[in-house]
Amino acid sequence: EAAQQMITRICLAAALILALAAPAQAGPDRLSILLGSSHVGGAGFDGRNPGVFLTWEDRGPGLDLSVGAYRNSYGRASLAATVALPGARWRDGEVSIFAGAALYPQDGRRFRAHLGDLVPIGGVQVRHGAAFLQIMPSDGGAVDAVIAMGLTFSLE
Repeated sequence: EAAQQMITRICLAAALILALAAPAQAGPDRLSILLGSSHVGGAGFDGRNPGVFLTWEDRGPGLDLSVGAYRNSYGRASLAATVALPGARWRDGEVSIFAGAALYPQDGRRFRAHLGDLVPIGGVQVRHGAAFLQIMPSDGGAVDAVIAMGLTFSLE
């Protein structure tokens, strides 16, 4: 148990270091404030999920890299790192597909796919103006999908 927790923390730390290594030459381009979520097809989850994410846009081969911390739907602190591939951009927004990992201390094993407390996350995200929406499909176990929403601001 303790060894698996240490391995999980090492994996997350490595993912965060890799996510931050590419944009090290410049500060983040975007600040996003997670406000909450809805759990489609699920019950008993807390949709109040405040959090803060920093994003470095158009890094490497056109990818957006994000790292952040938030209150998860089990009421505990979580960390996440994602990479997004924009599919379409317009003047005030974009639509992207994203994938990454999140650390769910004490709760990672509740997910069907997990490495200790580290769980995969991914889906589609849409940003328009100062609003963002993420749709993350699930395996239909505890929920069918999670829809997260919040505010986002350019730092440029």
